[in-house]
Amino acid sequence: MPPRRSYDQYCSAARALDTVGDRWTLLIVRELLAGPRRYTDLHADLPGVSTDVLASRLKDMERDGLATRRRLPPPGAASVYELTGRGRALLPVLQALGAWGQAELGERGPTDAIRAHWFALPLLRTLEGEGLVEVRLDEGHFHLFVGTDEGPVYGHGAAPGPPDALLVMDTATCTAVAQGELSLVDAVRAGRIAVSGEGALAKGLREA
Repeated sequence: MPPRRSYDQYCSAARALDTVGDRWTLLIVRELLAGPRRYTDLHADLPGVSTDVLASRLKDMERDGLATRRRLPPPGAASVYELTGRGRALLPVLQALGAWGQAELGERGPTDAIRAHWFALPLLRTLEGEGLVEVRLDEGHFHLFVGTDEGPVYGHGAAPGPPDALLVMDTATCTAVAQGELSLVDAVRAGRIAVSGEGALAKGLREA
């Protein structure tokens, strides 16, 4: 494997960019925050990345201690990639980048890809407390693990168990929340988000 490129600057920001500054690396981290993913799943949810670049970035992430690869036991018998603790520690970095970049979203362009779970991190910034939240959008479903310190912070599809809160909204509302144009509480008050569930998170949103 070729040596890692470096800015050769004795600066923590430069050192960080030596590791995660390559194109696609942080977006791979975004995908792996959902937990272990197969290579084919990563490629499907990173439209625009070539197979060579994705394979190269994953190898770099393994080398740099951000991700590991393991073989699932039968009947899965597939290799999956997952973040290490160091990789998961990039969550607040992605949260900060998302908050900084929300003003750049603007109108969705005709060539802009979209996946329902890409709204997971913006929504996670707006939820307080702890619990399991399921979100249903036009594009699909995903779930959030709010207040977790270990493991995945979100997942694809319906929640793995009864959620503490179920949020149903259209993509336009979710986009407005992600862009900071509309707060989650205001969207609930306006009837743009339907909240169900008996957990503290659901009750907090209904009573806010």
